[in-house]
Amino acid sequence: FRSVWLLVKLLGLLPRRLARNVGAAIGWLAYTATPRLRRVGLRNLALAFPESAEAEREMILRGMYRQLGWQLAEFCHTPSYTLERASKFIRYEGLEHYLAAKQRGQGVLVLTGHLGAWEMSSFYHSLAGYPMGMVIRRLDNPRVNRLVNDIRTQHGNRVLPKDDFARGLIAAMRAGETVGVLMDTNMTPPQGVFVDFFGHAACTASGVARVALRTGAAVLPGFLVWEAAEKKYVLHFLPELKLVDTGDTERAATTNTQMFTTALENVIRQYPEQWLWVHRRWKTRPPGEPSLY
Repeated sequence: FRSVWLLVKLLGLLPRRLARNVGAAIGWLAYTATPRLRRVGLRNLALAFPESAEAEREMILRGMYRQLGWQLAEFCHTPSYTLERASKFIRYEGLEHYLAAKQRGQGVLVLTGHLGAWEMSSFYHSLAGYPMGMVIRRLDNPRVNRLVNDIRTQHGNRVLPKDDFARGLIAAMRAGETVGVLMDTNMTPPQGVFVDFFGHAACTASGVARVALRTGAAVLPGFLVWEAAEKKYVLHFLPELKLVDTGDTERAATTNTQMFTTALENVIRQYPEQWLWVHRRWKTRPPGEPSLY
């Protein structure tokens, strides 16, 4: 815990640009020091982009590690951010989509993933006056978990533990609140259903679809990505996704989960260097299918 605390403090004390450079160096060290994760990342990229050359996929993976280093540096700086300061390098795109969904009063489910600077997205949104809930898996070290959550919730955000997220989501939607859900991790049945993701069956959490259909909540993609041309982060909110009600609960859950997953895939294809390729996203296989790893 002490080493994590010291790293957070050290990066937070450095000027932001220098901290980002140090973060990028940490990312490069992580790339060289994690051969197992590197193999997973390259395997995932081969599954997602079979038409790409190996050198191109390796370049994407290196870019991902750099982005992770940048996010580490930015996260360590967030406790000192004011809206005025943060708005110099973060801006909204499509905020009107979020405000329209919020206006309905039936709750908003922000569909997101481990893309770009995902930790900063909810932080900036709360800093701008829109606190939200976040479905988060508890970190293994309780003291580190508390340290990270203290930063996450500094401006009114709250954490919903992943191990009981369905009940928390339903209550939040009935209260008209906003909750962000990372929906791009491998699941296992019955919590997950198989949908297409980059041309391969991926077991995907269906809870967002089930809660949205049950409560009438709005679902819209939201993500904070680095726009190199602007040298800024942009917090995008895309238009609300219209749910499909087939009359069959299970079929509707799968149909809408596929729609959500396709929306995430489309964004990842736009920013391939900014997605977390080192997660074994296709680990769970349909019955009878061999492992992809």
